[in-house]
Order: sequence, then structure tokens, then C-alpha cells
Amino acid sequence: MYAPERQQEILRLARDGGRVDVVSLAEEFQVTAETIRRDLKALDRAGLVRRVHGGAIPAGRLDFEPDLAERESTAADEKDRIAKAALAELPGEGTMILDAGSTVARLAGVIPLDTTLTVVTHSLPTAARLADHPGIQLHLVGGRVRHRTRAAVDAWALRAYGEIRADVLFIAANGFSAGHGLTTPDLAEAAVKRAAIQAARRVVLLADSSKHGQEHFARFGDLGDVDLLITDSGLSPEDAAAIERGGTEVVRA
Repeated sequence: MYAPERQQEILRLARDGGRVDVVSLAEEFQVTAETIRRDLKALDRAGLVRRVHGGAIPAGRLDFEPDLAERESTAADEKDRIAKAALAELPGEGTMILDAGSTVARLAGVIPLDTTLTVVTHSLPTAARLADHPGIQLHLVGGRVRHRTRAAVDAWALRAYGEIRADVLFIAANGFSAGHGLTTPDLAEAAVKRAAIQAARRVVLLADSSKHGQEHFARFGDLGDVDLLITDSGLSPEDAAAIERGGTEVVRA
């Protein structure tokens, strides 16, 4: 089978199944994983698929949402650098909200033990990382827990954020851009993120550079709602400058 024929079949499989993975495709076509990665790269350049960790999804799938394990393993080094850079933004003996997201959870895991803070979160993984922290007064927001993200959503969560005012919010997004704003695949999670933004005096977005330019189904804010974006060096200086012209400070860790 020639490469164009194989790529056409990969595209069909992606559209039929919602996603494809490198290992399965290599077995099906009896080629190396590297050959499949080149195929996916070609399809991605053509705008027909979007590459994700371990495979690809068809372009235009705005509702695609990777599971927790996949998000934890994607861009791990970049997320670690972002989390460490975010430590400089912790309020001094104040209050902060930690959104649901793998990079935000990494921040929770590196908060120094001598830190004294009040923390509010609707993320079970983040709460678990802070439950034994000696200096953290932890408030866990309740609600229906989404299995895919382990985040509390719906009326209980919205009500809780409507009753507080925090010094800073560390928020996550599946996609961000000047044109499309802040997006995520799920409407219920978007509503909670929107409520958290309204509950904070300062908003810090923690997002690796692969999220830049991505657009998902549910929009929960503008980049103008963000005071500071902490990302990695994969975001070009030109893109960083364009974001800063909109009023959002950018740190490239």
C-alpha cells in the first residue's frame, strides 16, 4: 500500500471511530510506528486530523476530551516547568482557587510545606494532593463529579463559587487564543470555570503551548479575563507579544 492510500484509510478510521492510535495503526498496516507518525504528521499538516498524545483525532472534533491519565502524561516536562513558575504567583497568606486541570494539579503538588494559604477547589485530584499539607486550609467544592476529569460541576459547585471571593484563581483550559478565547469540551465544566473567574480578583491561566490556537465546544471566557498566562517556550515570542497586546501578561517557562 502506498503512503497516500494508507493515509486515506487512516483518515477514514479516524472519522469513523473518533480517534486513532499509533500502535493499533502500525499493527493493522504492518508498518513501523514511525511510519504511522509520519502519516499522521502529513494529515495534520493538511488540516485533516489533529495530533494528540499517542494518536490523532479528526479535525473539527470540538467535543474531544482526553481522559485524566492521557492529560497527565502529555507535555509532562512543560507542565512541570509551568507549575514551578506559578509558585511565584501564590498569594501571601491569602486565598486561592485551584481549577480542575493536570497542570493546576501539578502546582498543588509543588506548593512548599511552609506555605500558609486557604485553598478552594472542585478538583478531586487536586484536593487529594493538598489534603495532608500542614499549612493549607482546604475547602472542597461539591457537586456532580465528572468521571473523565474528576471535577465537581452543576448547581452545588456554581453556588459555592457564588459565595466566595479569592485573591487569585489558577485556571486551566483545553484551548486558548485571542480569537476564540478560553474553551473546554464540556458545558458543565465551562460554567464552573466561568463562576470561578467571577469569584477571583486575579486570574492566572496555566496552559502548555499546545493549547494555543485550539478551539473546543464550550467557551467560558476571553483571554482578556486572564491577568497572566504562564505557558512554555513552545509559544513563539510573536504569539506571546500578540497576547500581551490584548492586555494579558505572558510568562514562557
